[in-house]
Amino acid sequence: MEVELLFPGSYCMAKVTLKSGEAFRAESGAMVAMSDTVDVEGKAEGGVMGMFKRAFTGESVFLQTLKAARGAGEVFVSPSEPGDVQLIELNGTNEYFVQKGGFLAAENSVVIEAVSQGFFKGFMSGEGMFIQKASGKGKLLISSFGAICKLSLTPGQHYIVDNGHLVAWSHTTQYEVSKASSGWLSSATSGEGFVCHVRGPGDVYFQTRNPTGFGSWVRQFIP
Repeated sequence: MEVELLFPGSYCMAKVTLKSGEAFRAESGAMVAMSDTVDVEGKAEGGVMGMFKRAFTGESVFLQTLKAARGAGEVFVSPSEPGDVQLIELNGTNEYFVQKGGFLAAENSVVIEAVSQGFFKGFMSGEGMFIQKASGKGKLLISSFGAICKLSLTPGQHYIVDNGHLVAWSHTTQYEVSKASSGWLSSATSGEGFVCHVRGPGDVYFQTRNPTGFGSWVRQFIP
């Protein structure tokens, strides 16, 4: 499968070119347009427990499988919110954790599973107890709210990322959650609350807009 990112930035869309017989999985409702040689089918992966975990990652319980069943074809996919799309190549050794709502599509050779990050980290980060883990070999598409910025950390390099902006990070990256400031009151009044401390080596992807902050901004105009 070949991937071309169209209109990168806040309204990105991915064009996926499939050879005859090739297939990939995408988030439910991600398909925008496709060739008439492609079939789409909704599936639940991982059994009952897998569905339960996916429900808590913020993703749809069902994924759509798109297959070029009657010859080569093309599929256009995009996230539901205005945002960017980033292509990550998995080589069998590099694994990534993806925030809720961050998964868009992946080759069938990529394993997407919900894993626990513990109650405390899940509660403080706002991501929930379960997050998504992508492993295996193949192409992975992640999406964001706003544009995506990639930060490559060297061993031991420390960065602080606001919880609402974190999209994905390498499994080699250490990730902890703590108050934004030394005191509780200062953290609350700064508008940051809790933040994520990430340490390299590894890649970190963050988005230029915060969905929670945007929601608060919109609410002030609703009667």
